[in-house]
Amino acid sequence: MRRRSLLGGAAATAAAAAASPLLAGCGSSSGSGAPRLDFLSLAWQEESVKANKALVSQWNAAHPEVQVRYVQGSWDDVHDQLLTSFEGGAAPDVIHDEGNDLTDFGSGGYLADLTGLLPAATRARIPGAAWDMARFADGLYGVPFLQEPRMLIANRTLLDKAGVHLPDAARPWTWQEFEDICKELSHGGSAARYGVAWPMSSPVSVTLNLAVTTGGRVLYATKDGRTQVRLDAADSAFPELVRRQVGADRSAPSSALGMSGGEVLPGFFAGRYAMLPLNLSYRQQIAQQAPKGFDWVTLPLPVGTGAPDGGRAQGVSPQTLSVSQSCKHKEAAAAFIDFMTQTPHLVQLATGDWMAPTGTDALRDPALTTDKLGWSTGMAVASHLVASPALGRRGYPEWSDKVATPALQEFYSGAISLESLRTKLVRDGNRVFDRYRS
Repeated sequence: MRRRSLLGGAAATAAAAAASPLLAGCGSSSGSGAPRLDFLSLAWQEESVKANKALVSQWNAAHPEVQVRYVQGSWDDVHDQLLTSFEGGAAPDVIHDEGNDLTDFGSGGYLADLTGLLPAATRARIPGAAWDMARFADGLYGVPFLQEPRMLIANRTLLDKAGVHLPDAARPWTWQEFEDICKELSHGGSAARYGVAWPMSSPVSVTLNLAVTTGGRVLYATKDGRTQVRLDAADSAFPELVRRQVGADRSAPSSALGMSGGEVLPGFFAGRYAMLPLNLSYRQQIAQQAPKGFDWVTLPLPVGTGAPDGGRAQGVSPQTLSVSQSCKHKEAAAAFIDFMTQTPHLVQLATGDWMAPTGTDALRDPALTTDKLGWSTGMAVASHLVASPALGRRGYPEWSDKVATPALQEFYSGAISLESLRTKLVRDGNRVFDRYRS
């Protein structure tokens, strides 16, 4: 879910530099003597920053007794910045982050358990599947408010010329149909074209979250709460598909495996790739950068047969709002989060970020269910999102960095076999997770 891949060089550095001194000043009081909450926001796009600042101003106008100060942060190195602020006693009161960070910060005692703090209205407007994304070890450490599924962004012209019938949210392609269509759309030669490109610069989250579409998880919870790594048939179905497309079918280029989503866009615009599996928010970048006349369409991701929810479920790590354990006004902070996640405000934040809200009513809002720019397809797919298998797994960052990332990169490139991948992920992975047993 993290959006740092869209932050480029100088912009990311400038945002991070601006954020660091502000974190050090968190926790102060307003000039009037009224309590002041510091709200660390990681919004970075112009529309999103504007929406967040407008809501803070709206809150302050209606709540003179508790003022909120907007603190601009950055997705770049936010984990380390927050850890420094927690340990230094200068943490923001209300924290915008993502689900993957909640496990370490919650288990470390840095975040407040929101179970008894949130108003009933907050709990009611967000469905249980979304709450599961922020709950672990019997505690609730964040309010999931924005999320995004992975979609297929397709060159409609190429698909129409090939006579490909486009799927919709009611009748998505199966993964097998998708493989067959990608082969039809591919051809070699000096002007080679591929049916799909898989940007896998961060392969672990993609693999875990899309394994859910085939009924897998890779990371499982045992009865005693431990994490167990498995790579059974349902878990390996998605990685094997990508490996076939790159190696056997030649319907996906190996050169894209080391790229980010933004890095494959030039090839997409040039007609080199017919389809791209990308997070929903990439629609903004495509809308802004596509050549004049380029005809693109947002399609639902393919589904696995025999998987729960008809294969429509995907894992996701949402963006969250949390309260620091050191906050002196936790009830007021929870009330501010309730305000930020009211249905009209969720819609406002989602449109600013080109993402999907978590709220049930917000997902149905006319502003987000228009067919324009793929919004309606995105909201239909988002209604099936579930917690990423990575969420709540202590030791996940180490396993991801030291074991899973290099192993998956080797497998997708064809350097190791499925059995070798299984050995690395499972044997080496379980050794890592065993060290994090409580």
